[in-house]
Amino acid sequence: MRAARLHEYTDEMHDALSIDDVPRPEADGPDDVVVEIEGAGWCQTDNHVIEGMWTEYVPQELPLTLGHENAGIVAEIGENVETVEEGQPVICHPVRTCGVCRPCRLGEDMYCENVAFPGLTHDGGFAEYLLTNERAVIPLEEAIDPTDIAPHADAGITAYHAVKKAVADLNPGDTAVVIGVGGLGHIGIQCLDAMSAADIVALDIKPEARELADELGAQETLDPNTEDVPAEIEAFTDGTGAQQILDFVGADGTTALGPDIGAAGADLHVVGYGGHVHEPAQTLVDGEFGYRGTLVGRYAELQELVALVERGEVELHTTRYDLDEINTVAEKLEHGEIEGRAVIEP
Repeated sequence: MRAARLHEYTDEMHDALSIDDVPRPEADGPDDVVVEIEGAGWCQTDNHVIEGMWTEYVPQELPLTLGHENAGIVAEIGENVETVEEGQPVICHPVRTCGVCRPCRLGEDMYCENVAFPGLTHDGGFAEYLLTNERAVIPLEEAIDPTDIAPHADAGITAYHAVKKAVADLNPGDTAVVIGVGGLGHIGIQCLDAMSAADIVALDIKPEARELADELGAQETLDPNTEDVPAEIEAFTDGTGAQQILDFVGADGTTALGPDIGAAGADLHVVGYGGHVHEPAQTLVDGEFGYRGTLVGRYAELQELVALVERGEVELHTTRYDLDEINTVAEKLEHGEIEGRAVIEP
């Protein structure tokens, strides 16, 4: 089968991956599931993997097939698999988990002690077929196109996971700020609108992104390059500040914005990454401001997000690309030239 593989770390996206012929995976294990990939979303994390940013956090052995936002049709199942059958459309939770360690027993899929992460630690879905397991696949209604829904496997579940934590501390009339209305942020706005009665203020430097935020339910949009965001948030909230802030950018400038716009007891959920948090300890003590990290989400949360998709509450803005265009996609995302999410069709 054909697969897009990383052979060496590089900052040059235009030729980062090569299209190789590799053996098709088989369902040799009793719980294995082989999925014929219909769509695999390209994520900023893929760029970071190419750059070698993840080598300090997870074991990686090159060459590696990237792609961790995967959906398709079940092609083969192991002898013990009962929840899905061949020919069934599915979306894949990003990680294969063991189910027996303590984090798995607690439902914390991302903390599995025996986790395998296709696209980061094992071969992923920028290929014709993907090996995963029964614990990772969620059946889809026939009306749902696996190609369109694929980015929800990471972008969607990550945004949903952050929003679900934020919603727990949002009351009707409170204000939630969304920083960055890109591939994740536009999902986050829809989840906030569907799951809370808070007012939403969206920040983005791109006019088209602010227009999209307005269409998706934001009550206010701001351009951080031309407007005084703290003053505007203060005015919008009558001096209270935002109770919850979701940072889908994760740059130094956006994480630093949190204490200036947050209410007492506010949280800034760091979803995007690449920058740093540089704040005096007193910033966290005064007003009990908190930074909270976001690592994808639980299997059950992907089920919940799929339910929102099936109800028409959350829609993805996607552009499709052939597998041969893989490096073009990497380069476009590196230069901020992709609106919404890019989906590879192997």
